[in-house]
Amino acid sequence: MEGTFRRYPIGIQSFERLRNDNCVYIDKTELIYRLVNTHTTYFLSRPRRFGKSLLVSTLEAYFSGKKDLFKGLMMEQLEKDWTVYPVLHIDFSISKYMNAGMLRSAINNRLVEWERIYGCDTSEDTFSLRLKGIIKRAYEQSGRQVVLLVDEYDSPMLDSNNNEELQAEIRGIMRDFFSPLKAQGEYLRFLFLTGISKFSQMSIFSELNNLQNISMQDAYSAICGITENELRTQLEEDIRRMAEANGETYDEAFTIRLVCLMHLLKRNMPISGSLPVLPLS
Repeated sequence: MEGTFRRYPIGIQSFERLRNDNCVYIDKTELIYRLVNTHTTYFLSRPRRFGKSLLVSTLEAYFSGKKDLFKGLMMEQLEKDWTVYPVLHIDFSISKYMNAGMLRSAINNRLVEWERIYGCDTSEDTFSLRLKGIIKRAYEQSGRQVVLLVDEYDSPMLDSNNNEELQAEIRGIMRDFFSPLKAQGEYLRFLFLTGISKFSQMSIFSELNNLQNISMQDAYSAICGITENELRTQLEEDIRRMAEANGETYDEAFTIRLVCLMHLLKRNMPISGSLPVLPLS
């Protein structure tokens, strides 16, 4: 079939790469605008490969003032100021944590990267003191409050779930790392954490008493993944092309793809990878 192909972002978790490569993007930026302008501290729980990392990457691009990446999206119409904030982003899913040393190394490596940008103080000899110092210096040097994005915060605990002794040690390390955040309110513009589950004993939840858990809130239920309405609107032309190529009616093609999406969702597979590249006229 002749025509121009739309690229689907299979395996792409970077919003900047997705937009620069002209991949299909289901526009979530109206919800993101509402999110960042309603409250400042959030937690979102979703299954693995459900779009959490892409959401975090989109937030990073927004707070970094990368206006050009949002051309043609709702955010372009909604946001007028495009203020640039210092952004600290840590993703705990990029490593496996078979022992406590691996977690300490992962946290230290990220802190070192931030300290190269914002400086360090030799008196800061714990993870919590180093994070506290980085946030304060980033605020002082930029004149802007800091944005902290934490992706898959519970990955270390899940990796050690079958080892109670290691689990306790890892919880202690994570508790030390996150413990200063409650006292950093004046320096923080936005704090966003994602994970698969909420660990009730983690101090980050007990101490951040203003943390908004949006995991089950209807207002943000569509902030990750693809809804049926988005299939019918933003992907309608693609499904019609697929129906034509496969000798199906639109309703048949839509129903088949919806069932496939539901099946992949149950298996915690990425919804973005469930539809192939499709030709468009």
